[in-house]
Parts: sequence; C-alpha cells; structure tokens
Amino acid sequence: MSQPRKPVQPGPPRLAAREVRIIGGRWKRSKLPVADKPGLRPTPDRVRETLFNWLGQDLDGWRVLDAFAGSGALGFEAASRGAAEVLLLERDADLVRSLNNSRAKLGAEQLRVEASDALAWMARAPAQRFELVFLDPPFAAGLFEPALRAAAPLLVEGGYLYLESPEAIAVPPECGLTLWREARAGAVHYCVLRRSG
Repeated sequence: MSQPRKPVQPGPPRLAAREVRIIGGRWKRSKLPVADKPGLRPTPDRVRETLFNWLGQDLDGWRVLDAFAGSGALGFEAASRGAAEVLLLERDADLVRSLNNSRAKLGAEQLRVEASDALAWMARAPAQRFELVFLDPPFAAGLFEPALRAAAPLLVEGGYLYLESPEAIAVPPECGLTLWREARAGAVHYCVLRRSG
C-alpha cells in the first residue's frame, strides 16, 4: 500500500526579473536590468516615447547628463539615439555596477558612469556644458527645486531639461527655464523646460 503524499510546502515567491527596454535608436529592444531598490522607478516606455517624439529621434552630437541615473533608461535611450556624450550620475554602488555592466554589454563608448551625488556634482560642474539634462530624482526625497537650481546653469542656451515628478513643480524664476512641453501618465507628471538666453 502506497504512503499518502505529503503536501508540498510552497517555497518563497520567485521575483520576476525586472527590466526596461530601450525603445529607439541603435540599441532598440535591448534590455536594461532594474534593481529592486526603494524609490527606483524607471521612466515608463510610453513616457520615453513621448519625450523623444518631442525632442526628435536623432540626438546626433548632443551632450547629455542623466543626473539621477537609476536604471539608466533615459541616458541609454539618448546614447542609442546618437548623443555624442552621455554622463550618468548615480551614488548607489550596486546601481553603478549594473550601469557599467550594461554599458560594457552594449559597447556604449560614448556613455560614462560616475559614482557621485548628483547635487554635489552639478554644483561644481562647468556652466553651459549640456544640450540636455534629465532630472528624475526619487519622488520622496524633496530634491526637485535644488536639482533644478543646480542643473539650470549646466545647459547651453536653448538647451532642454527633462523633469519627472508626482505633480507639476513650480520652477524658480531665477533658473532661466521656461516650460516647453508637459504631460501626465498615471502618477507621473513630466515636462521639458528650455533655457532662455
């Protein structure tokens, strides 16, 4: 007589691999890993698609700063679309390693990853250096206004600044930035500002 089967105890739930896909340019459909870190929320595909429709699909020759890089989705997207130089700033050591691994895997020579606090780095960077700056700080960190103040001088005249936030942010007038485009996707408000002369 056979023994009754013991019930199978369920193991710990398996976490689905998180990743984000580059949606355009040279590395279209390439995947970037997304670490399970508090506050890390890569810019959704739909938002990135709208953003690069606004900016144009070809960023040939542009210098780009991704100040709170996280997964690197914005910076890698810009590099994929022809940006000449892309600098990703990230202070989390695990994320820095992941970004460097993605850079090596894709052979993204024009992209550089620097382990640094974004606000401190921007405060000491030379003025008028970038055509495009991405600002997508952790929503709960209260960094929107200080990040805008630090990033504005880094833009060339007519340069673009992308800001992602839970709601529209009042831009300090002294930043010299004017609203160019804005939209909303679910819980995310996003806009592109331009630096006036």
